Amino acid sequence: MFLDDIKFNLRPDETKKLSSTHAPRVLILYGSLREESYSKKLAEEAGRILIHMGAEVKIFNPDGLPVFDNNRSVDHPKVQELRDLSVWSEAHVWSSPELHGNISGVMKNQIDWIPLALNAVRPTQGRTLAVMQVSGGSQSFNAVNSMRILGRWMRMITIPNQSSVAMAFNEFNEDKTMKASSYRDRVVDVMEELMRFTYLTRDVSDFLVDRYSERKTANIDIQYKALKDQK
Repeated sequence: MFLDDIKFNLRPDETKKLSSTHAPRVLILYGSLREESYSKKLAEEAGRILIHMGAEVKIFNPDGLPVFDNNRSVDHPKVQELRDLSVWSEAHVWSSPELHGNISGVMKNQIDWIPLALNAVRPTQGRTLAVMQVSGGSQSFNAVNSMRILGRWMRMITIPNQSSVAMAFNEFNEDKTMKASSYRDRVVDVMEELMRFTYLTRDVSDFLVDRYSERKTANIDIQYKALKDQK
């Protein structure tokens, strides 16, 4: 077989699993610029729950982030802030409104500004991801489904559970906290699952996304460089 000479490392280093002792680092993104945004309120509720569970949480404010322009604005402070936060993070939470059956442009713009590779660093690869959405009408899953596709493209570990809050205008108190409901219970479920997946994977994330095809390409590059050096 063509793989006869290839050895695969399919078991993680036992000494690395659960070796980190610091609080899980979670970046939260939300998809609206409105002051009374329900996706922002949902994001903040998730943040409070995560802090209670022991996480270190940072919420990115998308106001002022330029429209993605293929790096013409790459030096903008908001772009640098977003990228630095993603590099810092071990987990993400994405909270978007559903607009015209999909995520908002504000949400997509943030994701577009996070590259798959940043020099030798991959700002999203191997990180865990939880997705949530709010709707003005009946419950829908279009936005969370779209974010799952994006998470896969960003090489993230998207957890199975998710939150979709219907008629979100009925689900928040005047102080912007969520009312007691099955929707709030689901948010707790999602954050609990995110924390568990993050604890289980953060110390072996490089192992989980180590790919045969990329190792093969890297080995070819090394061999090519060695031949050039011999000339």
